[in-house]
Amino acid sequence: MSELSTAIKQIKQMLTMQDAMNTRVSDTWRTNNFEWYRAIWVECAEMLDHHGWKWWKHQECDVAQVQLELVDIFHFGLSLRLMQEDNVDVIAETLANEISRQTSHIDFKLALEDLASAAVSNKDFDGLSFAACMRLMNMDLDELFRQYVGKNTLNFFRQDNGYKTGTYIKIWHGKEDNEVLADLVAGLDTSSDDFQQNVYQGLIDAYPA
Repeated sequence: MSELSTAIKQIKQMLTMQDAMNTRVSDTWRTNNFEWYRAIWVECAEMLDHHGWKWWKHQECDVAQVQLELVDIFHFGLSLRLMQEDNVDVIAETLANEISRQTSHIDFKLALEDLASAAVSNKDFDGLSFAACMRLMNMDLDELFRQYVGKNTLNFFRQDNGYKTGTYIKIWHGKEDNEVLADLVAGLDTSSDDFQQNVYQGLIDAYPA
């Protein structure tokens, strides 16, 4: 399978998972007119703090946290694309091509501002600027896929185990569930057709029921 074909396959799976998660939150999410673009630029501002931008104080870039914020933004970006186009194949191919393209960005902060600007000015998800942010944070599509599937699956697991009723256990044997998730997905094969199911089963096995 070619690199582009693999990218399209991964993005199609993420689109399917995003649709399922949005439906879990609201059966009528496609007609609710949620402001996905606003969520993108708000996340951009939060990400900038994790990256560091204040020249008047010492700051160090928290790469792991910036990557997590990029994953959150991709959730909203996928949702926005699903609202703009009915054909999942078209969305996947377009995004795969955007993410694979090189841009002239060499400054993460400027790439991030382009991403935020498209959200504010055009109410759109700028795949090229997003891809530049990924590249400048040493994040390829495989890593985006790994973290996205993990976070999406954890969100479903939380819902299935009392997140709304307040009975969900957030600390698992001394670790937050996000930390358990990170350890879990690091040891799984993202190319497996059962990757998502393996993540969920791993969460079941680790959960302190």
